[in-house]
Amino acid sequence: MDIISFQFIFAALAAAVVFHFLKGKYRVLFLAALSAAFIISLDLILIAYVAAYTIFNYYIGNKISATSRKVFYYRIGIIVNLAQLVLLRYASFSIDPVFEFLHSPVRVSSISEIIIPLGISYYTLQAIGYLINIKMGWEKPVERFESFFVYITFFPKFISGPIERSNHFLPQLEASGNPDKESLTNGLRTVLIGFFKKVAIANQLAPYVFDAFSNVQAMESQNLWIILILLPIYLYFDFSGYTDIAIGTGRLFGIELLPNFNRPFFAENVSNFWRKFHISLASWFNDYVFRQTVLKRRRWGVYASVYAVFLTWILFGIWHGGGWHFMVLGLLQALAINYEFFTRRFRRNVFAKIPTPIDKWIGRVITYLFYCISLVFFFSEDLQSAIIFISGLFGDFNTLVIDDLSTKPFMLFIYVPLFLLVELIENDYDSLYKKISDAWYSESLKYRILRWSFYSLLITIIFISGLKSEQFVYANF
Repeated sequence: MDIISFQFIFAALAAAVVFHFLKGKYRVLFLAALSAAFIISLDLILIAYVAAYTIFNYYIGNKISATSRKVFYYRIGIIVNLAQLVLLRYASFSIDPVFEFLHSPVRVSSISEIIIPLGISYYTLQAIGYLINIKMGWEKPVERFESFFVYITFFPKFISGPIERSNHFLPQLEASGNPDKESLTNGLRTVLIGFFKKVAIANQLAPYVFDAFSNVQAMESQNLWIILILLPIYLYFDFSGYTDIAIGTGRLFGIELLPNFNRPFFAENVSNFWRKFHISLASWFNDYVFRQTVLKRRRWGVYASVYAVFLTWILFGIWHGGGWHFMVLGLLQALAINYEFFTRRFRRNVFAKIPTPIDKWIGRVITYLFYCISLVFFFSEDLQSAIIFISGLFGDFNTLVIDDLSTKPFMLFIYVPLFLLVELIENDYDSLYKKISDAWYSESLKYRILRWSFYSLLITIIFISGLKSEQFVYANF
């Protein structure tokens, strides 16, 4: 079932109504059945694989806690989790070339054509985090299998996250209380905003982005620059749109999923950017890779952090897919973060001579442009295509010709700035934002009419834009 569809909307709303009439353990069983049905709608074989995967990790988690051989079972769990990820996601990059070198017809990557690896990068990190938590004594294994199944497969987050933490998600299942009116209202509003971001903004930009990367050599330099500047905007509205839908849907069932975005375009450096963009993934790598690596290599002093940064971000890049371009994506982030670490004092002295509003925006612009370049490696099919794109930026500039005016998404010049303006006010002028927010959500008749008029407008625009079947970018990972 496509999340951007009327079927999903009606199914989620109907399921939420049924959920509220259930009590206790039946709610968790209902969520498990609901998540299983969602996965079956994606692929029948996938549910069998995910069920077996969940049973394995549930068993290993209990064995780690219950036996004296916890390290043995922990290693088995980590090895199996990583092995299945490599087989289903990275075989074409890491295993098939070996057989090709040996002139063997074997293609291990063909397994992924049988077991479609939708969501695998997300639920694998969740399972690994769960096993680490148990091994370190940070939490106890969950007693009920159906609760663990929901943790791995909860349908709003299954395809593209957020990447949940077991010690955050599972206690909410145990509480299993009725969401209050405010949570339900917030959930529906968040879903609506997510649909608007995805349908009215991201889907309108998608053809331009993907057409450019499918035919890089034919693109004019000035058009490549336009696409380059649009890349973060497209990815943000596409991915944050999905996240809003997932978080909002989760609230309908009394589940508060982890946040994934926090006004990332107002970050003043790369380090801060990754505390605001794809938060659940960046924080997972920070907690389970970076910190653990620094701890093990602490005798190296400051170089432990340098090493940990490179290791963390290269793995972060590889997480996105098998290919040298993804490694470069991670390497660029590692270089930038280490640069910021070692030049912190120098940069502080330089920016101290610049008026505060100006130094903020210089940092924001530089961070945005850096991320623009990073995304060339994210969207390109391979490293060579990324190099061709970047080289094309420095070609001859011709006159920019805008034809087919009726097909251009000019409304984006209204939608995108309005969203970013709201985020700017919330980020830089919190007292003003609070006044506006308090007035907007007040119960006075005037603002209730204004709110519902606004929501009706968003729904109308979504219908006019059309629920196109443009896939979420991060559904590929």
